[in-house]
Amino acid sequence: MGKMEICPRIEAAMQLLGKRWMGLIIYVLLNGPQRFGELESSLPISGKLLSERLKELEKWGIVKRHVYPEVPVRVVYELTERGKQMEPIISAIHHWAEQCFREEHFPAETRKE
Repeated sequence: MGKMEICPRIEAAMQLLGKRWMGLIIYVLLNGPQRFGELESSLPISGKLLSERLKELEKWGIVKRHVYPEVPVRVVYELTERGKQMEPIISAIHHWAEQCFREEHFPAETRKE
C-alpha cells in the first residue's frame, strides 16, 4: 500500500480545529456575538489563552473583533462568514458526540461531578 498524500487544505483545517479550545470557541460564537467576559465565563479556559486563541481565529478569518470606543472599552467577538460556514461541521460533531459519548466514557478530569 502506497503512502497517501494529504491535501494541505485538509491538514490546515484539521490543525485549526484540533487545536485545544478552537472548536469550542467557534461553538459558543455560533450563538451570536459575545463580549470577551461572556466567552471567558462560558469556557473552562484562562483569559490569556482565550485571548491567544481569538487572535489566531482572527488571523484565519474565522472571527472578527469589534472594538467600541466607550468607557470602559467594549470588545465584541463574532464569527465571520467563513466562521459561520463551520456551523454544519460543528453541528455534526455535536450530533456525533451526543450519539456516541456517555459521561462515563469521558476522561476523569473532564467529568462534571
